[in-house]
Amino acid sequence: MVLDPGLVDWADQDLAAHTAVARARMVPQRELEELLADHVARLGVPVRRGVEVTALEDTGDGVLVATTAGPVRTGWLVGCDGGRSTVRRLTGIAFPGTDPELTGHLAVVDIADPEKLADGWTWSARGAYRCGPQPGRVATVEFGRAPADRTEPVTLDELQAVLRRVSGTDVTLTALRGAATRWSDNARQAAAYRSGRVLLAGDAAHVHSPFGGQGLNLGVGDAMNLGWKLGAVVAGWAPEGLLDTYDAERRPLGAWVLDWTRAQSGAMRGDAASAALRQVLADLLGTRDGATHAVKQISGVTQRVDLPGGHPPVGRCAPDLWLTDGSRLADHGHGGGFLLLDRTPDGTLARLAGAWSGRVTGLADAGGAGTGGGDAAPAGVLVRPDGVVAWACDTGRTADAAAGLEAALHRWAGAPSPSAGAR
Repeated sequence: MVLDPGLVDWADQDLAAHTAVARARMVPQRELEELLADHVARLGVPVRRGVEVTALEDTGDGVLVATTAGPVRTGWLVGCDGGRSTVRRLTGIAFPGTDPELTGHLAVVDIADPEKLADGWTWSARGAYRCGPQPGRVATVEFGRAPADRTEPVTLDELQAVLRRVSGTDVTLTALRGAATRWSDNARQAAAYRSGRVLLAGDAAHVHSPFGGQGLNLGVGDAMNLGWKLGAVVAGWAPEGLLDTYDAERRPLGAWVLDWTRAQSGAMRGDAASAALRQVLADLLGTRDGATHAVKQISGVTQRVDLPGGHPPVGRCAPDLWLTDGSRLADHGHGGGFLLLDRTPDGTLARLAGAWSGRVTGLADAGGAGTGGGDAAPAGVLVRPDGVVAWACDTGRTADAAAGLEAALHRWAGAPSPSAGAR
């Protein structure tokens, strides 16, 4: 089911507060991976590819890792090694969930007789397939067959056999352009995201079907949440207990995505009941409210982690708060630290945060107003390095805000900086 951007209410408060979501553009995974790899290279971080982890031992004060390139000792180990994670298995973390009901393939091929295939998604009792929108791009979904060994590469013969079964034609494929992928709707979540000094992120922590394009988004969200917290513990200004908030915050979001994709699997089967359900969903997604809701869910703008404080932005991704100089709050976050927006006339909040200098950047914007959604501007906003609002206060309540801000700074940014003097 393809969402119609023309139906979406882009003036919706949640969407308008995040202008980067405008028109709901989708970025191919390959392009995003290239951007991330280029960024890592600019940072000078060494990346060793083709090195296999064979054993590990959590010693309590570090982790001993045996690899095919020799032993490594590290303070912490984060397993980002996919759904068949060796790190997860060696650590003994369970991976409960639901078994696959379908096998999917995605590839770009040359087709000798493309006229035998229909455009767009086509359904049959055995499954479904889609040709396009790019030339030669073929996607298939087949129910009732056990997934093949995913460690083996997808061959042209395999693709042709699957496409013939689900399409009911004798279509002929003549060439495979690049690597093809094979996937299933296996949906599982790690029983724990942390065990001692070993943590899991991305597909090592959760696997699901690619429906809705949520997999890479979820993994990047894990990395953003865990990265700054682990950095704070390694740097010594945060206690190890901060790492426990990683599991507490990310697990509910991972569970939601698993159920979101399970629901889509349920609507894709070839039986009459699923066909009727697809029609109902198509009718709902063909409405303004339905399309808007789906885009909000897929884009993640409504995600929220459970944090103390009753102010609406707390626990959500920081909206596009516009400053009087024409910049956005997010434009000041590239340094990777905390941001404190202070719109009090006398800079009360920024002065308090000065005790955390080096970790918190204060932005004075007295008189600023408005967000991307047109809401009244809060007087103060504390944004964590992962872009989540940790604390906020309204205009007119700054006299009561100092205690709340100080508590939030202690909770997330650790003890005050010694050089700044305790307050």
